[in-house]
Amino acid sequence: AAFKDMPFSDGDEPELVDRLRKDGDLTLSLVVETSEGIVGHIAFSPVTISDGAENWYGLGPVSVWPELQNKGIGSALINRGITQMRALGAKGIVLLGNPEYYSRFGFKSDPSIAYPGPPAEYFQYLLLAGERPAGTVSYAPGFG
Repeated sequence: AAFKDMPFSDGDEPELVDRLRKDGDLTLSLVVETSEGIVGHIAFSPVTISDGAENWYGLGPVSVWPELQNKGIGSALINRGITQMRALGAKGIVLLGNPEYYSRFGFKSDPSIAYPGPPAEYFQYLLLAGERPAGTVSYAPGFG
């Protein structure tokens, strides 16, 4: 439901999370639950970078029930996720998303770490430890 009217969505986000889980690539999955049930979710999965950098992860998808969007649930999931990924030893996180939104969490674009296809400014990274890698990023196979 969170992606229903999004132009960039092909509608398979729930299946994507299921594929990541089935493949053993769902490194971290967090939910927000109310008396109504689950109202928000975020997933992190491993990525590979062509320079051989290790312990980098992709953030996504992140979803919040439509009528509860813009109430801080997504931000809380992202902040908690970043904190937990850091505790798990992640060196960094990449994502494909709106730079106006994700820059508030410290994500930024840099052409030296890239994902082919979408406009470069929408592919962003957050360095958690060590040095920024340089290369092309590939997501877990569940992303297809």
